[in-house]
Amino acid sequence: MKISFKYISYFLLLIMGVSMTLSSCTNDLNVTPGDDDEFLSEAFFQDPASYKQVLAKLYAGLYVGGNDGDSKADIAGIGGDFSSYLRLLFVTQEFSTDEAIIAWADGTLPTLNAQTWSPANEFLEGTFSRAFYHISVANEFLRQTTEEKLTARGVDESLKAEIATFRAEARFLRAFSYYNLMDLFGNVPITTENDPVGFFYPEQKTRAEVFAFVESELKDIDGSLAASRSNEYGRIDKTAAKFLLAQVYLNAQVYIGENKYNEAATISNEIITSSGYTFAPIYKNIFSADNDRNGAQNEVIFPIVGDGNAIRATGGGMSFIMHASIGGSMDAASRGMDGGWQGIRTRREFVNLFPDANGIADKRGSFYTDGQSLDINNVGTFTEGYAVTKYINKNSDGTAAQRNDIPDIDFPMFRLSDVYLMYAEATVRGAASGNMATALTYVNKIRARANASAITASNLTLDFLLDERGRELHWECHRRTDLIRFGKFTGSSKIWQWKGGSINGTATEPFRDLMPIPARNIQANPTLKQNPGY
Repeated sequence: MKISFKYISYFLLLIMGVSMTLSSCTNDLNVTPGDDDEFLSEAFFQDPASYKQVLAKLYAGLYVGGNDGDSKADIAGIGGDFSSYLRLLFVTQEFSTDEAIIAWADGTLPTLNAQTWSPANEFLEGTFSRAFYHISVANEFLRQTTEEKLTARGVDESLKAEIATFRAEARFLRAFSYYNLMDLFGNVPITTENDPVGFFYPEQKTRAEVFAFVESELKDIDGSLAASRSNEYGRIDKTAAKFLLAQVYLNAQVYIGENKYNEAATISNEIITSSGYTFAPIYKNIFSADNDRNGAQNEVIFPIVGDGNAIRATGGGMSFIMHASIGGSMDAASRGMDGGWQGIRTRREFVNLFPDANGIADKRGSFYTDGQSLDINNVGTFTEGYAVTKYINKNSDGTAAQRNDIPDIDFPMFRLSDVYLMYAEATVRGAASGNMATALTYVNKIRARANASAITASNLTLDFLLDERGRELHWECHRRTDLIRFGKFTGSSKIWQWKGGSINGTATEPFRDLMPIPARNIQANPTLKQNPGY
C-alpha cells in the first residue's frame, strides 16, 4: 500500500475525473488540451484542497498520459498510452543505444533502433509535446498560487506556507522537463508563469540559455523545498534538486562547452555525506513491486510512483516497460504479469559488458536466455536478443503484487548509487574537490552489492565507468545521455548491432547527438529553427 499522496495523485485525478487540461502557452508548441471545456479556473481554486490536487497532477503526469489512465489524453491527437512521459523517456534514452532494441515496426519506431530518425518521427514529437505540456501545467499552477491570488481567495497562512513548498516542487518538475528538452533537442523555447496565456510564439532559446535557466531554478528553489527525506514519499525534496543540478553540471561540457566537473563532484559529495539517503543492501529489491517499503526507498531519491490498483495506465510507464519486455518462452506469471507484448530486448554488446549472462559473477546481469539468441539477425523477432529481467512485479519476498495487469513498481529516476558514480566520474575527469581513493571506495561498494569483484585504482578509468554505469543503471533512462557525454553515442568509437541500420552496426553522423526539433512543432511555431543536419 503506497502512502496518501500517491492516492491523491491518482484517485482524485483519475477516478474522480478532476481534469487539469489547459490552454496556456501550448497552441504555439502544437500541444492542445484534450478537452477545451476543461480548464484550470479561478472557481476550481476556491477549494483549499485544489492546490495539492494540481500538484498531484504534475507528479501523476510523469507516469500517465491522461486524466483517466490511458484515456482522456492530455494532448489532443496523441494517445494517453503513447504519450506517457516515462514511456517516451525510455524510448528515446534506451532504444537509441546498446541497452535496448524493440521488435515493433509501429510508424517510425524502427528508426530509433537504428539512429536514422528524421524530424517527422512521431515519437520525438510526442516527447517534445509531453514535456511542454508538463511545463504548461506547472506554469498555470504557479500563476494561480501567487501571493496576490492566495490573499484574494482568503487562503490562511498555514496553507500559504504549504503552498510555498508546492510551488518549489512545481518549479523543480518544470526544470526537470527543461533538462530533458535541453538534453534531447538542444535549443528550445522557454515559457514561464510570466508569459501570456493563449496563442503566441515563444522565443526559442539557445542550449546555453536553457542550461542557465535550469541551473538558476534549481539553485533558487533550495530554500523552499522540503528538507532531505522529510517530504511525503514520491515528492521532491532538497536532495532531488541537488541531484538534478549535479547531473546538469556533469553534462555541462556537452551542453555549454564548459567543464563543471568540480561542481558536480562537490554536490555529489554533499548528497552522499549529508542527505540521509542510504545505500540499499539488496540490488534486486530496488526494482521490485514493493520498492517503496523494502529498503529501496532509502536509496531512491526521486521515484516515479506506480500502483496497480490506483493507476489505469495499461500502456504507460512501468506497464509498458514490463509488458513489452516479456515474450518468447518467458513465463509472464513468473514476472508478476498477465502476459507479454514481445517487444524489448537488449543487444549482444551490452550483454558482453557482464562476465556472464546468468548473474553469477555480477548479479546485475539479469538476462533471460532460454530460447533467445545472443545475436539479432531480425529486429522484428523477439527471440533474437537476450531479454532483460531487471524489473519484476512481485514483492521482494516473492509474494504477489496487487495486480498482474498493471505493475506496482516505482521507477527509480534518481538514486544514490548514481551519485556515487557521478562523484567517481567527475573525480576521474579532474574535479579538484574529488578524491580518487574515495571514488574507488564508492565504486567498489556498488560492485560488492552486485557480487562483482573489486577493482583497483588502475582500473578506475573513464571507459570502465561508462561500462559500470551501464551495468548498474541500465534501463533507468540514462544511457543515451551517458554515451553522448563519453563521446560514444554516434560515430565509430562504439558500435553495436543495428546501430546505423546494419546488422553488425556502423558509424552514425555526429549531428545525431541532438534529436531534431519535430516537424509538426515547427509547423505550429514557425519561429523555431531546426537543429543542424536535419
